[in-house]
Amino acid sequence: MAVEIPAGARSETELHRHRRRVLILTSIGVFMTPLDGSIVAVALKSMGQGLHLSYGEAIWVQAAYLLAISVLLIPFGRLADDYGRTRFFLAGVIVFTAGSVLSGLAPDAAVLIAARFVQGAGGALLSATAAAMVTAAYPPAERGRALGFMTMWVYIGLTVGPLAGGVIVQHLTWPAAGDSWRWIFYVNVPVGIATLAAGWPLLRAERQDRERLGASPAISIDVTGAALLAVTLSALLVPLTFASSWGWSSPYTIGLLVAAVLAGAAFVATEGRVRDPVLDLDLLRHNRLFATANLAALLNYAAMNGVTVLTAVFLQVVQHRPPQDAGLLLISQPILMAALSPVAGRLSDRIGTRFLSTGGMIVIAAGLALLAAMPVGASTGQVMIALAVVGLGMASFSAPNTSAVMGSVPRSQLGIASSVLGTMRFTGQAISVALLGGIAGSKLGAVGGKVIFLGARAVDAAGLYAQGYRLAMVVAAAMALGGGLVSLTRPRASAGGGGYT
Repeated sequence: MAVEIPAGARSETELHRHRRRVLILTSIGVFMTPLDGSIVAVALKSMGQGLHLSYGEAIWVQAAYLLAISVLLIPFGRLADDYGRTRFFLAGVIVFTAGSVLSGLAPDAAVLIAARFVQGAGGALLSATAAAMVTAAYPPAERGRALGFMTMWVYIGLTVGPLAGGVIVQHLTWPAAGDSWRWIFYVNVPVGIATLAAGWPLLRAERQDRERLGASPAISIDVTGAALLAVTLSALLVPLTFASSWGWSSPYTIGLLVAAVLAGAAFVATEGRVRDPVLDLDLLRHNRLFATANLAALLNYAAMNGVTVLTAVFLQVVQHRPPQDAGLLLISQPILMAALSPVAGRLSDRIGTRFLSTGGMIVIAAGLALLAAMPVGASTGQVMIALAVVGLGMASFSAPNTSAVMGSVPRSQLGIASSVLGTMRFTGQAISVALLGGIAGSKLGAVGGKVIFLGARAVDAAGLYAQGYRLAMVVAAAMALGGGLVSLTRPRASAGGGGYT
């Protein structure tokens, strides 16, 4: 296990002396990961036209990124604890930047999807290490403020992404108008190089701290568990994405879903036997608050994350809005999340987390219902109000639910709790894009799926997509209500005696 730095020795560490640099660099890292998840949403139509993407391929441009983070987050977090978080963070910058270059150069759909998976692997390295680096660098009296500052940049990334994507796609037309989408990836390159250069001196600081404290790798790598987790998630997400075109009774759909169940069962059996499991299942079995809050987080992100991608397609393909206008509309959701999440977090300290988290999920469901009820010619005000309601619900849910998860475990398990919650978040996001994306495209058929981004008139692709979009929002609203019910069943007091929820 990684060596714990004694509380009294923290102020003497090299990383503590460089704590402001650590905070700035990790904030850049957590900003880049959600930014590239949201910036792509507005650029999907332009990508589809430039690379002749089908609807399913366009959805997988987003899903591959989230799948990589979901699969790799926990293994990378475990390894980083033992082999050096700064080393893994900087490796994440390198991999993320390389994936950005490959994505920008992609000549076809297959290469772009593979490059997005590489980018997601870099995002997993960044997400798995950032909070732990800040925790190691700051003493307890300063840690909350530092983590709050870093978390703010997650929401800023979500806010800036759609608007930046719209501006880039609409105005950066060099060297050719059809290639404007490539700049959403190229802009990461100078940021990555600058972050790597600024963070390189921290390697020496971390090495000195580890040598002084006698830290040495001591865990065995649970390769089998990590592989089974990857197979489970992959076998689940692929049929959820393509079942609308394959058919739910197709041998491909049924076979992959059965494989997901079998791999999941094997994962549970394996994790119960190994000495250092990639996921400590005892937290889920014996800590009801931890289990219910994480399940609520999974349902929350599964319900609402696909909204940005699918609404971006609706605004551009169905309503024929330019990318910049679509991006401006989409920021109404993350702006409220960024502005109100700190308020909800402070309020949860006073009244507990159960009411806020449950109420937040119900508000999200209401916002999704408003999106489902939108007519094809919905006004700007209608779109913004519906998205703002979703954002209000998310702000009410997120910070209190995170507080419940982190307050339900002893301090020695904070790192594991953070990794599990992160995995629930990114897995929910991947499921959302795959499942809701598949439902939204279910009316298109083979021909409509191929021509939706090309504006062809062979079929009414825009009208068929609008029908599927409404159905996807209804399903999302149902999942949000399910998450609210799960949240309502959580106990009032944490299993670890960490206060009221």
